[in-house]
Amino acid sequence: MDEDRRAARHRVLQVAAELLEEGGSEAVSTRAVAAAAGITAPALYRMFGDKDGLLAELAAYGFEMYLAEKREALSGSQDPVADLHRGWDLHVDFGLRHPAFYLLMYGTARPGHKPPAADEAHALLVSLLDRAAADARLRVPVEEATHLVHAATTGATLALIGEQSPHRDLSTSTRLREIVIGSVTTDPPAATATDLPSRALALDAALTLEDGAAIPLRDTETALLRDWLHRLAE
Repeated sequence: MDEDRRAARHRVLQVAAELLEEGGSEAVSTRAVAAAAGITAPALYRMFGDKDGLLAELAAYGFEMYLAEKREALSGSQDPVADLHRGWDLHVDFGLRHPAFYLLMYGTARPGHKPPAADEAHALLVSLLDRAAADARLRVPVEEATHLVHAATTGATLALIGEQSPHRDLSTSTRLREIVIGSVTTDPPAATATDLPSRALALDAALTLEDGAAIPLRDTETALLRDWLHRLAE
């Protein structure tokens, strides 16, 4: 029975996704979705509660689509900075191909109301920046770089979605990508490099990647070490 319920729920989400892509969130009324899915309105309410519940599920559905594309495109690369550039372009491209989904995912966000897939999308960016830091390729701490890249990528995508297609200039995104990623990353260090800030951030990233398993320090000592490393990176 649980499998039947999950299958029915998935079918309704697919129908709602089609309505969203065709007409935006205004087209996703509970009555329209129920009619298109061939179910009654009470059955839809039992599945999702109300329209807000349905839209929240659709946002999660959009994040799953986004992650499926991004995981595949970024698998197997050895260059985290190249992956940051590629990830930026994938993000913008997804938003322009699925504007209604993107606006639902990123344009209506509320603090504390993110689906698990949204956290996974955020974690994917953090993992790229952790790798860049471990390779001594970051100029700023991972947390700061994450905020900068996420805000810039999202802002660029929303701005492009708001423009008419014939007048949409994708070079704006490219220029902003180079400015933002260039401001938080560095070129690969030479074999004899003594770039103290990048090396400090690389050690800080190594502490994160180890998850504390092989660090013979107390929590307070690790926190103090990280504070020193962030000072050295300034």
